[in-house]
Amino acid sequence: MTRNDGYLLDNRQTEAGERFEAFATLFDPTTFRHIEGFGIGSGWRCWEVGAGGPSVVSWMAKKVGPTGQVVATDIDTSQLTSAARPPVEVRVHDVSADEPPGEGFDLVHARLVLVHVPDRERALRSMIESLRPGGRLLIEDADPALQPLICPDEHGPEQQLANRLRHGFRKLLADRGADLSYGRRLPRLLREAGLRQVKADAYFPVTSPACAALEAATIRQLRDQLVAQGIATDQDVDRHLANVASGTMDLATAPLISAWGRKA
Repeated sequence: MTRNDGYLLDNRQTEAGERFEAFATLFDPTTFRHIEGFGIGSGWRCWEVGAGGPSVVSWMAKKVGPTGQVVATDIDTSQLTSAARPPVEVRVHDVSADEPPGEGFDLVHARLVLVHVPDRERALRSMIESLRPGGRLLIEDADPALQPLICPDEHGPEQQLANRLRHGFRKLLADRGADLSYGRRLPRLLREAGLRQVKADAYFPVTSPACAALEAATIRQLRDQLVAQGIATDQDVDRHLANVASGTMDLATAPLISAWGRKA
């Protein structure tokens, strides 16, 4: 992510690894499908921005092989130690403040990053500048404002509590500077930045064990802040975690919008 003391979900917390595993289960198939469509192969040079966990980085490394390169950056690289071997290079880096970690990349990818970045315009410009002519940019970000509920089917008190906590989570994100409607603007922003052949789609899981795992880890990670801000009581949090653990709730995510284009 970025060197922003306001970032809500710290990579160093125990639950961060659980969240990254859930993201991988939920979103890696979509990410890999898009990158496969670009023709990734031996010798490609890739920059994974705000990598977080190792799943995408490790997959890219297998695709580019020993003659390729994968530069994986984040402000906190503690979750990337398992991937830190050739052809992967791990760097501490702030995409909204630092110069790109190289140039002439065939592919630059960021997932669930820019929505949190203070200077999104600079970050996007930096990523595009680092591409070779004809290189591909793939940005994937959530749009919580499009679908703000964790339980779209709010049919009982358990779902009402879940949605109340989700609204509180969205408020905490917005208070820290997250743009909750950023995802829908990605196609236009890529075109305005000069990219060609811009396309986009969205993935919206409505219920999944990974959604439940993500929700449990997120709520545990945010418990103190939810209580301190008066959004929930400890009893509310305990009740919600028990409801999630019961396996009887249909838990969704915000739509993940993927937008991609080619540098002229």
